[in-house]
Amino acid sequence: MPQMPPYGEFIFGHEYAGDIVAVGKTVDEFQVGDRVVVEAHMGCRRCENCIRGQYTACLNYGNRARGHRANGFTTNGGLAEYAVNHVNTLYRIPAGVSYEEATVVMTSGSPLFGLENAGGYFAGETVAVLGPGPIGLMAIQLVRALGATRVILTGTRESRLRIGRRLGADVVVNSREKDPVAAVMEATQGKGADLVIDCAGGDETFDQSIKMSKPGGKVLLVAFYHGPVTADISHAVRRNVTIYTERGEGGTSVGRALALLAAGRLTAKPLITHQFPLRQVHDAIDTLEQRTGDPLKVVLIP
Repeated sequence: MPQMPPYGEFIFGHEYAGDIVAVGKTVDEFQVGDRVVVEAHMGCRRCENCIRGQYTACLNYGNRARGHRANGFTTNGGLAEYAVNHVNTLYRIPAGVSYEEATVVMTSGSPLFGLENAGGYFAGETVAVLGPGPIGLMAIQLVRALGATRVILTGTRESRLRIGRRLGADVVVNSREKDPVAAVMEATQGKGADLVIDCAGGDETFDQSIKMSKPGGKVLLVAFYHGPVTADISHAVRRNVTIYTERGEGGTSVGRALALLAAGRLTAKPLITHQFPLRQVHDAIDTLEQRTGDPLKVVLIP
């Protein structure tokens, strides 16, 4: 990621949960023994963006001397034996929610933050989600919780598309078999989707997102792309399509996602496909990188 120190200067792992074993002198929000989950970003609390609440876009990103921390990205994270967290980045895990589920809930923080940027209320609307990876599968559940009445999911892996249907997608499209833009237009009687969320980050998915949005609709970019992409921006201008982005899980979205999880409006269990003990961390990373056994979320446990 941009502005990350070289590997070896910090211990990575940005999605993690654990037990508090010590607190600072002025900390009264938490106590030793509390089960907590983290969000990665803590801004410097001094730049103009942080003062405005935009701490995931901190102007001092990566500058530890000026107070910025991004757990697992610039400072020690979840693979460290002990990780130091500011109280602003911690959320108590509700009773009945496991460490494993709490760890995965951070995956939903990013799309939830993006959905807030895009309006946060989608009652009666049709939403198209591109990419049935962990973030896309969380996005399906989140837009349902926020009022969407119809969800269309596009992707290339049948196993993940099946999970997406189980989690609330009404229409599932295999992009290898059918043009996703045409499929969305067909499903919406030619209007297009009110909101399109690109969770895929493919070379062509940004352009597809624009073209499957209805006139006056919205496109939310949650994915990171591998490099520059080509898209027909004029199409978006002519149809008055608004494009939103998000970075990280700002706006306390991890805490709100955790509340949805505890209330049964969100589930993380179907996303946890593999678990390894910490001593097999290399096997876990290889499983994810090599996509052995079609992993979604690989969780390390003590």
